[in-house]
Amino acid sequence: MVRKKGKAAIHPLSPARITAGSFLLVIITGTLLLMLPFSSKGEPLSFLTSLFTATSATCVTGLTLIDPYTHLTFFGQLVLLSMIEIGGIGLVTFSCFFMISMRKKMTMRNLRLVQESTSSDSLYSTRALVKLIIITTLSIEAAGACIMATRLIPAYGARGIWYSIFTAVSAYCNAGFDLFGMEGAYSSVISYQSDPVILCTIMALIFLGGIGFMVFQDLLAWRKRHHLMLHTKVVVLISALLIIFGGVLLFFCEYTNDGTIGKMNLFDKILNSVFQSVSARTAGFASIDIASMRDISKAIMIMLMFIGAGSGSTGGGIKVTTFAVLVTTVVSVIRGRNDTVILGRRVHRAIVYKSLTIAILGMLVAATTAGVILVTMPEASGIDSLFEAFSAFGTVGLTAGMTLTLNTISKIAIIMTMFVGRIGPMCFALAMILRQDKHSEEILPEGRIMVG
Repeated sequence: MVRKKGKAAIHPLSPARITAGSFLLVIITGTLLLMLPFSSKGEPLSFLTSLFTATSATCVTGLTLIDPYTHLTFFGQLVLLSMIEIGGIGLVTFSCFFMISMRKKMTMRNLRLVQESTSSDSLYSTRALVKLIIITTLSIEAAGACIMATRLIPAYGARGIWYSIFTAVSAYCNAGFDLFGMEGAYSSVISYQSDPVILCTIMALIFLGGIGFMVFQDLLAWRKRHHLMLHTKVVVLISALLIIFGGVLLFFCEYTNDGTIGKMNLFDKILNSVFQSVSARTAGFASIDIASMRDISKAIMIMLMFIGAGSGSTGGGIKVTTFAVLVTTVVSVIRGRNDTVILGRRVHRAIVYKSLTIAILGMLVAATTAGVILVTMPEASGIDSLFEAFSAFGTVGLTAGMTLTLNTISKIAIIMTMFVGRIGPMCFALAMILRQDKHSEEILPEGRIMVG
């Protein structure tokens, strides 16, 4: 932080700007690689299509203008998978891991960057956390790929190995891309809606990738400490409640809908309802036709997409902890408390203010994007426009069939929304701001405003 003429200027290499810049670097590189002739099976992708795809992959969203299996060669699919992995874990984390592997000294700035990108609360544990992230990620992805290979190799032969790896990485990184286009372009995992092995494996990968790396670290340390951080308890509890809540609501709302789960047996109805509840939390895999869902079900999924995954995870959205803080703040106020209390612990007001800011900024970004779609595409449905916008912000990737019909302006709006959703609205705002408020540290006289 440097000062000039009494005003606090934002350091050009602040963590927020480096985080945003690292994602931009991966997106630009991926865009150029996808535009190469040998990345596509037919005509080379246009700049806008490549940019949209690269942004969606790096921001682990899953919205796409092309079907990866139909349009991309093996090289193109490999580029796509690389962007998903780097985007899910973070370029900063990858860079620091290689520095550690080469036994190079990490500066305090490097440590703070990793701390910022992973939501770690301790600089001293950052080295161990970086190793944990990489090793855990590769191990879980490998395990998921092996399980799915038992289904995909018998079905597709040796190609099933690549399909298993791609799906496992995409699921763990909460990306939603797939190579099941051989069953029908843009079909996602609909052909496996009655296969509990495939669906349950994908659900497990989505959940593990969405709880956050700090939660992993805390759970592994539980054997020694026999104590979990409040953050871990909140993430696991709220994530489980949202999955159950969403699954139950989708089950009853779609029970008689023949376009989705209406014709399935009871077990498949439950399985697919829970699967979509999990997937809506930022993954983007679809085991049913989203376009055929009822409006009330789409509204439920919009809520789930907006909340998203855990802090410091591969997912997007405002994060489950932000949602938990806001809900418990409301409950605390109703009960006459002056402080926000979660599981017997008081939450600092600065966290409450930050949570409220993130939620409002996220709502504004998604609503603005939906408005752009509606203005530039008058024929578009209101609920489908909101669904598309919140899917982009939550880096989910589910669509009600609107992605392929987007015009140029709407595509650009979706690209920007995916980027903001992945790095976070607060990080984006901090990266864009030029100067801090010079009065930020001043103690001002209190004013009273009547609310309610």
